[in-house]
Amino acid sequence: MAISEVVTGDRIIDPMIALGGCLTQHRILLAGLKSMELSIELQRRGYVHAASSGNCGRPAGQYDVALIDWRRRTLRELETTLDWVGKFLRPTATLVVWVDAQKPAAYQGIQASIEKRGYIIEQGTVHDCGCALVARLRQVTPLKKAA
Repeated sequence: MAISEVVTGDRIIDPMIALGGCLTQHRILLAGLKSMELSIELQRRGYVHAASSGNCGRPAGQYDVALIDWRRRTLRELETTLDWVGKFLRPTATLVVWVDAQKPAAYQGIQASIEKRGYIIEQGTVHDCGCALVARLRQVTPLKKAA
């Protein structure tokens, strides 16, 4: 692993942990080009239940948080990954997607793609090394009948 890879990952790892509300006891799934390096970094920091997309097991709705590093990747690839990641998340899970700084139209496309999969965008933030969206699954609660 090159030093530059670790430094690049470190630039986004702290904001992603904060945005995801990660606790050391959470099961955290990481996806993206550097998911293995980010997983190792999280484990080094005490997040012992962090796993990358390459070693996360079978989908069973077992993860509390998904951190997706999607810099330098296409929207079409993100859509496929969102479909795949969704199978691993609990209904109450938090999804954090980090992308390159985008033009407004591209950013809206990413938002629409996330929302199309049943997520509600709770927060968006911009940093010097990209931007992130935080989302949760839309909870469907049955309406109560009036007495």
